[in-house]
Amino acid sequence: MYNSILVPIDISEDSLTHMVIPFVQAHTALNTAKVHFLTVIPSLPYYSSLGLAYSVEMPKIKEFQHAALAKLDEIVKQFKIPADKIQTHAVTGSPKDQILKLADTIDADLIIIASHKPDISTYLLGSNAAAVVRHAKCPVLVVR
Repeated sequence: MYNSILVPIDISEDSLTHMVIPFVQAHTALNTAKVHFLTVIPSLPYYSSLGLAYSVEMPKIKEFQHAALAKLDEIVKQFKIPADKIQTHAVTGSPKDQILKLADTIDADLIIIASHKPDISTYLLGSNAAAVVRHAKCPVLVVR
């Protein structure tokens, strides 16, 4: 049924990861879909919003990506999916933009994404999951 499934993972939110595990397992158990796990590292504007100087205090992006990918690889083991069906990605940028970009690149048939329960800030500002639902070219399963 599915050939390519994208699963964005926030490596800092273990509770969200645990919520999506059974859904990913259910959607991969009966087919040969390749599962792409993605984690996104916020880009430079995020650091400046924290008051960090770019040239002096900003950690090296490549080091962050390497560390994020290592953590993602550990998290992915919890899904118990055969290694030949898995690909991991760590990129820098806006989570919603990078999720949509990778979905297009891999020609995703399905995106499975965890989301917090909505609150007033989500209604006013939107969320990454909401943006993905609005703009994805494939079905999106939002897990709460």
